[in-house]
Amino acid sequence: MNYWVRSHRADHEVVPLADRHYNRQKIGSPQFVPPGRCLVLKTRALDAFWITSYPFAQYVKHAWAGAWVCSAFRNEGDTLSSALIHEAVAVTCAEWPAPELGMITFVDTRKTRAKRDPGYCYLKAGFKNVGYTKGGLVALQMLPADMPSPAYHCDSLI
Repeated sequence: MNYWVRSHRADHEVVPLADRHYNRQKIGSPQFVPPGRCLVLKTRALDAFWITSYPFAQYVKHAWAGAWVCSAFRNEGDTLSSALIHEAVAVTCAEWPAPELGMITFVDTRKTRAKRDPGYCYLKAGFKNVGYTKGGLVALQMLPADMPSPAYHCDSLI
């Protein structure tokens, strides 16, 4: 569908969205992405953003070291979150070869609306529930075999 445009880790237009994400550590900070390799996407309407982090495995402390990490996703618009997630994964696949462990994301059920299936939009996009982190976060994973074909049509506004 071409929902996304490329952005960057200090895009001033994305900061307000990032500030409203529950895992934001420093509200108002000009940078909103963890250190390391990343892909930042935003919608033209500035009602959603996505971050794929690609940390070096030796610096990762969770059980999925080497996987891409969706470190933040927020959708305040009318587009289905699962559609945005699906396309963001496809754009990520065009950026880098998929790692063996695919992509992982973590959901803090204490900071999100209570649902029967935490991370429901990720599940609808093809992620699978693979358990919990040591800190109690829900872990959702998409393996390379389940990923969409690479999407090369992500526009760049930067």
